Amino acid sequence: MPMNLVFKALSDATRREILHMLQMGDLSAGEIAEHFDMTKPSISHHLNILKQAHLVQDVRKGQNIYYSLNTTVFQEVIGWLYNILDMSGKEGELEKTNGKVRQKEGIDDGKSK
Repeated sequence: MPMNLVFKALSDATRREILHMLQMGDLSAGEIAEHFDMTKPSISHHLNILKQAHLVQDVRKGQNIYYSLNTTVFQEVIGWLYNILDMSGKEGELEKTNGKVRQKEGIDDGKSK
């Protein structure tokens, strides 16, 4: 799953609201559209972006399409963020000075003896 698609999908307030609605359970496209003051094609566009990022899954039931959260992708994103935080913690504390990032003074980087 390309991470850039996930962040693109999450960058929009309407799509974040759709994800929040789906936390409560599966919803049809029509049920989702009822909560917004926009056209159904606009809602469909938002749902397609969420699908491309694999944040939601869709299943056809009769004439309706129901959407649900794909929690696996959220777990992958959380794992990715955790790895970034974990890696930065292992390297010691960093500080930004004059636009350059460097290790703070007095932090043992394991290189000096």
